[in-house]
Amino acid sequence: MQEKKEEDPLQLLNKVSETGIDEVGKGAVFGPVFSAVVVLTKKNKSILKKLGVIDSKKLTQKKRQSLLPKILLLSSDYGIGQSSAREIDHLGIRAATELSMIRALKKLKKKPAEIIIDGPLLLRPWEGMQRNIVSGDSKFTAIASASIVAKVSRDNLMERLGKKYSGYLLFKNKGYGTKEHLSIIKENGITNLHRKSFLQKSNLI
Repeated sequence: MQEKKEEDPLQLLNKVSETGIDEVGKGAVFGPVFSAVVVLTKKNKSILKKLGVIDSKKLTQKKRQSLLPKILLLSSDYGIGQSSAREIDHLGIRAATELSMIRALKKLKKKPAEIIIDGPLLLRPWEGMQRNIVSGDSKFTAIASASIVAKVSRDNLMERLGKKYSGYLLFKNKGYGTKEHLSIIKENGITNLHRKSFLQKSNLI
């Protein structure tokens, strides 16, 4: 009987979940903004930490790619959402980012009791408990996992789109406004997936 009692707290511990959410591509000038949400038990958080899950910006592309299947396998649940360049131009970047987060959250099988969001901004449309953590992707494994899922998913899309829009070096700049990318825009003009609102601010269109 004593052994059974000792096992119970551990089983309960493994049921305690952390739900982290993060976005990627907010500052790009081309393509959608992506968000991902990842739900992890305490046990799987610890495993992923040992496997090297940290903020996606601190990892190489190769390391992120190798961690993605492990995160998906060890997550209790996950969701990916995006908002298009057109939605960003129409709604503004903050509302479009929130929309991508809500779309990711809607893909979860069950509404989480609480979400932990990277950064200082509240997810205004979310009707539920939420906590904002500045630099959350370096403090919470679930947020770091979400940042990797969002980053790899968006990068993969950029590489696919790079074949269609071959002159814009998307495989290299991932849609961000690098000097090279902005100089190509000046020369060749914009595509239907460039964010007009961002480029107008830079007087590029």
